[in-house]
Formats: sequence, structure tokens, C-alpha cells
Amino acid sequence: MRSTIRRRTYQAIYRLLDRVSPIDTDCGQLCGAACCMGDPEGEETVGIYLLPGEEKLHSKHDEWLDWSEDYAEDYEFPDSWTGKVCFINCKTPPHCPREKRPIQCRTFPLTPHIDEDGELSLIYNDLDLPYACPLIYEAVPLNDDFVRATLTVWKHLIRDPLIYDLVKMDSEERGE
Repeated sequence: MRSTIRRRTYQAIYRLLDRVSPIDTDCGQLCGAACCMGDPEGEETVGIYLLPGEEKLHSKHDEWLDWSEDYAEDYEFPDSWTGKVCFINCKTPPHCPREKRPIQCRTFPLTPHIDEDGELSLIYNDLDLPYACPLIYEAVPLNDDFVRATLTVWKHLIRDPLIYDLVKMDSEERGE
């Protein structure tokens, strides 16, 4: 599975998202870094699949990461996704290196959504999560610069057919 997004583009996206934050402080302080810590009962591993090509910015040898590869065909990914996908989770929560967070961590609690007319928007992440994000359940107003940067990033990312297919699939499942 080959992404059309180059390493330097991912680096630029990371730099852009490094300059913004959902709120004026580290949101992990509100919830004790729940999204890094995972299931409070320790029953579920919380991690994230990297977007196609995003693995170019990470190393399987990083001491802070647990890294595995799965076959896309074995999980609920778009049909266009074939071969290996990278799944990572932090081994040192809540002290994961913020500058190395994957894109989907950096843009949380927002997620991209493509409507029936093909328009991209951002919505609060509506996945069934093993933790409660106060930004979502308390509807905390998000910084405008964060929302703008996140929308810019996802507009660029969905130019890659594989990422577009993922966002479209997730959006369609949301509508069901």
C-alpha cells in the first residue's frame, strides 16, 4: 500500500499541528491524558493505526512505542487498502513525546467527515472510546486556529486516494 504523501509533506503537517492546540493548555491535564492511558480498567490497548505513509516519520526502534503491523484485509479498512498497516501505542503514558504524536492524535477530538455532497467538514470524534474526553462530553469550545489548521490538514490529506477512501468509509458508516 503506497501513499502519495511524501515524508516532507508529513513533516510539514506535523509542524503546522505543533503550533496549535485544541485549548490554551495541554488538554491531557483535564483528563489525566486519558487518550494516552487507555482503558481505566486496563482491559483494552489504546493505540492508533498510522495513516498510509505516516510510518515514514516513526521508527520501529523508538523506545516509547509499541509497534505492530497488521494486514489491512484482516480489519475494517477500505477495499483499496491492501498489505500492511502500522499500529502503534505509547509505552510510557502519560509521558509520550508530544512532538511525535500521530496526526489522528494531533487533530483529536475532531475527525474528518465527508457528506453526501462530497464536502469535507470536521465533527467531534464519535467513536466508541474506552475513555471519556472532556473536550467532547463537556463540549469545550476549541481554539479557532486549531480548527482551521485541522481542516487544512485534512483537506490536504484526503487528496491521497487511500486516506480519502478511509474518511469516506468512516463517514458513510456514521450515516448508517
